[in-house]
Amino acid sequence: MRKLLHTRIIVYLIGWIFTHMSFAIPVQRLRETSNLVAFQHPSPSYKVHLLIVPKRQVQTLADLDPGDTAFLTDLYITVQSLVKEFDLKAYRLIVNGGEYQDFPHLHFHLTSDM
Repeated sequence: MRKLLHTRIIVYLIGWIFTHMSFAIPVQRLRETSNLVAFQHPSPSYKVHLLIVPKRQVQTLADLDPGDTAFLTDLYITVQSLVKEFDLKAYRLIVNGGEYQDFPHLHFHLTSDM
């Protein structure tokens, strides 16, 4: 029970920070809209490793409202512009969920080894 409560509090706080305090997150913003923020991964696993994070509280892709076209449009435009900016010839857009998701807030990895 204690671990579950601790997890819920952490999930809430992380979501709250991205929703209400994203301006205070100490990262260099590559892109920022009213719906998302994109920045370099602090511990990259690839030559190019960028994170794209919604500014509202969404824990997993399964929780994202399919009608949230503003976020989905921003995501698509952001990925397109970052692929062009970094001149990525081969890349992946990765989203993890369930037990594969280490960070309890929806986020996308734009990665490339080239």
